[in-house]
Amino acid sequence: MNITFDLNTIWFFLVGMLFTGYAILDGFDLGVGALHLLTKTDKERRIMINSIGPVWDGNEVWLVTGGGALFAAFPMAYATVFSGFYIAFMIFLFGLIFRAVAIEFRSKQPMGWWRQMWDVSFSLSSILSAFIAGVALGNLIIGIPLDSDFEFVGSFWSLLRPYPIIVGITTVAVFMMHGAIYVVMKTEGELHDKIRGWINNTIIFFILCYVTTTMITLIYIPHMLGYFKQYPPLFILPFLNMLAIANIPREVLRGNDFRAFLSSCAAIAALLAIFGMGMFPNIVYSNPIPANSLTIYNAASSPTTHEIMLIIAIIGIPLVISYTVSIYWIFRGKVKLDSASY
Repeated sequence: MNITFDLNTIWFFLVGMLFTGYAILDGFDLGVGALHLLTKTDKERRIMINSIGPVWDGNEVWLVTGGGALFAAFPMAYATVFSGFYIAFMIFLFGLIFRAVAIEFRSKQPMGWWRQMWDVSFSLSSILSAFIAGVALGNLIIGIPLDSDFEFVGSFWSLLRPYPIIVGITTVAVFMMHGAIYVVMKTEGELHDKIRGWINNTIIFFILCYVTTTMITLIYIPHMLGYFKQYPPLFILPFLNMLAIANIPREVLRGNDFRAFLSSCAAIAALLAIFGMGMFPNIVYSNPIPANSLTIYNAASSPTTHEIMLIIAIIGIPLVISYTVSIYWIFRGKVKLDSASY
């Protein structure tokens, strides 16, 4: 196996970069939602929602962009994944929809039952969306049954295997850690101190899931190690991942909330980079018949399409990054509740 830096490879990494951006940005949104019900008072819950209020919808731009890039660059993979995972993706989308509705509707009425209903919807939909995304990722790692026409021949229930479920739980764990660090960075006072006490628990939860998932992957899914064995310098990725994870409690202990958040972002990016290198050159790994796998070559669009898309990406991706940076800069600082808050 050799890595050739052609247009197909470039688009594999570009699509991966877009989905990584989504995981980092919407990951803390989902993590805040997963932790939401642990707060008790109405004020605390409003602060939790308003910590992500100005940015949550913009974060989902990365998901839409990543999905569009996958469709244009690798249409066969897009068709197979979105048709095979149809029910799972519908559940994922319904989770995102109910999360958005909960954010917008929660404070429209003052009744306690009304706000509690939307609080539960916000939290459960966040957990469900994170879990389903992780289950989908786990199925791509372990492989799904594809026939000779590259069509999925399983069912929704066949996707709920032990390994994908473990990856789903790990995804929820890393997003909870990511979200807790973000809320600490955006709050002050009593709530800040309370959530700071949660961070160690979320780190422990994540590390337990991470170690379990890693051991199972190393023992039972050997194809994920192919390029790492062939190119030993690639082991810098898991090494950097461990450094980023280890630096999180160190920065939290020192009170450097922003640096802890950057370390959490780096840990997620490294995890997805490890996933990408383990999958390469496959986009959809076929199990039990690897010959039916969709790769960056048999699932790709024409070279002309890739060339045109690359020009668009060179123009468009900096615009998306600039938009994201500007929004975070405008809404920097601690959360303050006022009449315009959720």
